[in-house]
Amino acid sequence: MLRFISIASLALGALAPLAAEAASSCGIASWYGPGFHGNLTASGERFDSQALTAAHRSLPFGSRVKVVNQDTGRSVTIRINDDGPHIPGRIIDLSEGAFSRIASTGQGLARVCISKI
Repeated sequence: MLRFISIASLALGALAPLAAEAASSCGIASWYGPGFHGNLTASGERFDSQALTAAHRSLPFGSRVKVVNQDTGRSVTIRINDDGPHIPGRIIDLSEGAFSRIASTGQGLARVCISKI
């Protein structure tokens, strides 16, 4: 029994860095808002374009994520409540309210790093 626990502990310890890598990445963020305001998100809640929320392809709903604009250093903490982005090359789709905390919405895209908190 003790041997099983130590092997399982080693296996879990080896996986921890992989989980951390999956929850931290850099790439392009976009924003969405006006056309989706009030619609249901993939999590089942109503989308509020001014809430501090975002869509991500693999993080579970409810995950809290820090998003840092690599050009300005500005950051925002958001909650994942939708699935996406659905455009190749983008790693996160922020609500209009969240994006406006780190960049001008007129800019449309921002180079960011995200980390699960």
